[in-house]
Amino acid sequence: MAKLYFYYASMNAGKSSTLLQTAFNYGEQGMRVSLWTAAIDNRPGFGAISSRIGLASDAHRFGPDTDIEGRVVEDHGQDAVSCVLVDEAQFLTRDQAWQMARLADAHNIPVLCYGLRTDFQGQLFEGAAALLGIADALVELKAICHCGRKATMNVRIDAAGQPVREGAQTEIGGNERYVAMCRRHFSEAMRGPI
Repeated sequence: MAKLYFYYASMNAGKSSTLLQTAFNYGEQGMRVSLWTAAIDNRPGFGAISSRIGLASDAHRFGPDTDIEGRVVEDHGQDAVSCVLVDEAQFLTRDQAWQMARLADAHNIPVLCYGLRTDFQGQLFEGAAALLGIADALVELKAICHCGRKATMNVRIDAAGQPVREGAQTEIGGNERYVAMCRRHFSEAMRGPI
């Protein structure tokens, strides 16, 4: 029986590179994968799925209204899909997270979702919250804080490298906008000077 997996971590933990390695492994065995990523990340120079270590691959893009399940089932009927891989899974809607569960349960297709657990204020993303509740397996990937502890949080920074404490939940960016930190240093950054 297929399962729904949620691989979560802070920024810079290797989520996209792990996903792309998994896609490569399936391909090496002659198996077809269905790759998905959030349409919200439209930065120039980025492949549909890009890792910071230089790996990239084209992928289907999803928005809040995309019927991922329907598209995968249609593709699966034409040429068997061995696995569905979703990058930036924090941007899935709750309904789309349940679509991922149905792909595993009703269509027997393993689904591996990779994404952030929380935003820059420590709040769960909608897709991450749903996946944390329904996934068959939760796997935490590790990043490292500047102090050497496990980084579990993401701090948004401004152009001067100072923590940003307010704003929209989603602002697309990489190392120029976000820093992975342990909870202690995240709390200090969000509290600010006393």
